[in-house]
Amino acid sequence: MNLPAINLNGTELSHLDKALRKEWLLTNGLGGYASSTILGLNTRKYHGLLVAALHPPGDRTVCIAKIDEDIIVENKIQQINANEFQNEIYPQGFQLQKAFSISPFPTYNYEVDRFKIKKTVAMPKGRNAIAIIYRAINRGKQDINFRAFPLLTCRSFHNVVDRHQRAIDPKQEGGRRQVELIFASPKATIAVASTEGIFIEKPNWVDRLLYREEVSRGESSLDDLYQPGFFEVKIPPNTLRQFAIVGVADEDKENAEHVLNSYGNEIHEVTNLLAKELKQEEVTLEGFYNSHPQMYQSNWLSCLILAANTFLVKSYDGDQSIIAGYHWFEAWGRDTFVSLPGLTLVTGRIDDAKRILKFFSINAKQGLIPNLIPDRAREPAYNTVDASLWYINAILQYLKYTNDFEFVYQNLWESLKVIVDSYEKGTLFGIHMDTDGLISHSSQLTWMDAEVNNAAVTPRSGKAVEIQALWYNALRIMQILGYRFGENKLGERYLELAEKTRETFNTKFWNEERKCLFDVIGAESDPSIRPNQIIALALDFPIAAKEKAEEIIGVTSEELLTPFGLRTLNKADPKYRGNYFGNRSSRDQAYHNGTVWAWLIGPFTTAYLRAKGNNHYVREKAAMFIEPLLSQQVLQAGLGTVSEIFDGDPPHTPRGCISQAWSVAEPLRAYVEDVKQIKPRHEEDVLQLRA
Repeated sequence: MNLPAINLNGTELSHLDKALRKEWLLTNGLGGYASSTILGLNTRKYHGLLVAALHPPGDRTVCIAKIDEDIIVENKIQQINANEFQNEIYPQGFQLQKAFSISPFPTYNYEVDRFKIKKTVAMPKGRNAIAIIYRAINRGKQDINFRAFPLLTCRSFHNVVDRHQRAIDPKQEGGRRQVELIFASPKATIAVASTEGIFIEKPNWVDRLLYREEVSRGESSLDDLYQPGFFEVKIPPNTLRQFAIVGVADEDKENAEHVLNSYGNEIHEVTNLLAKELKQEEVTLEGFYNSHPQMYQSNWLSCLILAANTFLVKSYDGDQSIIAGYHWFEAWGRDTFVSLPGLTLVTGRIDDAKRILKFFSINAKQGLIPNLIPDRAREPAYNTVDASLWYINAILQYLKYTNDFEFVYQNLWESLKVIVDSYEKGTLFGIHMDTDGLISHSSQLTWMDAEVNNAAVTPRSGKAVEIQALWYNALRIMQILGYRFGENKLGERYLELAEKTRETFNTKFWNEERKCLFDVIGAESDPSIRPNQIIALALDFPIAAKEKAEEIIGVTSEELLTPFGLRTLNKADPKYRGNYFGNRSSRDQAYHNGTVWAWLIGPFTTAYLRAKGNNHYVREKAAMFIEPLLSQQVLQAGLGTVSEIFDGDPPHTPRGCISQAWSVAEPLRAYVEDVKQIKPRHEEDVLQLRA
């Protein structure tokens, strides 16, 4: 099975600003990652060769920011690295870079006269570790000294370091081919070793590096990095030499040394270990294509299958969750259960889905699935009205793929009844079922939850359209489960509630003037044209009247549809913001007021096919909603994955996180299930009502 490949030549690398907007990402399944640009110049405080999750999947800490390299021939130094400062980029090693590729490990190729060097970055699963493999060819007549300078730090990935304001005084210990730094706050040991050459201790600080993306975001952007010395490897004339530099980080010194030693001391031991990682990627792709023989193997689709795995993370205790997005998001309940079908069920990761469903059930509180499970050891946050409803929907999707009612009954059923009971009778944040059968809720509890100066940008208090759709869908799912588990009276009661909810919804939510659904109803109805109404058509049990579906699709298509997803507000609205840039306040004003979200193309595609009729012509047209997004996006911003958001205005520049869970999951799900019509195996049986 061929792994997907993205190859960029020297011409594509020569456009500096464009090249610096292309980034790569590797993950370790613990919440840690490695990431930089295709030129090796870090443009974010979140970039680093080893951003370790010291308490998986949390406490993500930048440990090895980068490694800078010198090539020395007869005392002439050529630097192949690149760093940006406030007034310049120095050095500009990318001028010696001939190519970049990722398949799936990122590889840099450089040439200096008759010397070539290939640098590959690889990250193993289940370890806070990184390996940089160098393949050097010296076709010249003189010895070449190759020097690699680790730039180290120990800081939260949200922060930067000014060493004059915050002293960082690590204890440094060295060996012939190894250096260790022991930090007190946060407590961590960082160990770096080479399979060749020697380590020469020469402490130095590289001060005031600039992260240009943070400047544009109005975030802290100047950083100081510590250089403990350098590794030196001699490469004789007419010689090919391969060697590796391995770095690890752990809160415990002995654990760090154990992980480092597990790599071995020889290059073949490192490459053998990483060959296993490549094999696992091949197995993942083989599993998908073998179980989906109708799917044609394509580069972009293979990228997405592998990208889906990057969001699945485990703690050392085995608890599993989904990282909402890289670099900075954590485990969000809403994002988790919107994403779960595409990330786990479509891709065949059934056991992962079970662990995630069980983990969040255990952490429920008063009928609410956590909105956020924090990065550090803090209490979960529950300020969400929709996470619990998306959770119930995810359980239905799990059943459609597995028919595993026994798991649901034994592990989830009691929690599900508590969720519905809590919504009906009332729970935290003013969430309750009103006398009309609709769910009422306070401000800032839906997915459109941005705020500026502690004030919600899109409050949406009252009765939001997608919440009613999810509530009705949840009641119908609970009806099925009640019947299946022998609680027929309870099933009938859920059906009665559902029918009342649907009747009220279609009476109150229809906006006759605009021929679509109100976004929120309450003291006043909000006629803003937003994409949330699509959810009313896209779920297994759609709440919107069937005869209104084509009109809703028509308005949404005309006002919100772009090649990269749906706008969050139509352009004619005075609140519309077409560009997502500037400081946090400016960005948050635009976040849900025009910014395009890729994940919305998933439910839109499902709703479109349901409304237009599921025939070959309609499916071909629906494919045009998804294929351009996925085939183009894997070559932009985060290579091999899909960005969080895009500008509302053309050319719809990618913004936000370079890799977002639901941006991968929902288009992938809709492409497989709806466009290609590869339906869940047990869908028909599960959706049958058996009283």
